[in-house]
Amino acid sequence: MAVHEKTLEKMRRNPQGDWTMDELLSISRRLGIEVRNSDGSHHVFSYPGIDEDVSVPYRRPIKPLYIKRFLALVDAVKEVK
Repeated sequence: MAVHEKTLEKMRRNPQGDWTMDELLSISRRLGIEVRNSDGSHHVFSYPGIDEDVSVPYRRPIKPLYIKRFLALVDAVKEVK
């Protein structure tokens, strides 16, 4: 199992963990998820063919709500691929 898959499993088991934006960005790069940040306080994750973008504030820790939304996007990307 790849490192990013292990991280995703840990996120699923514990969305309240002390997750960082670097971890989300790493997973995004690995799966081809696009990331936009116009020097603001949020990163926006998107993928072609998926209508909903996920906006995550750049503060630590990332709240579980945003982790769950990010995981939903990851699942949708895996279905499209």
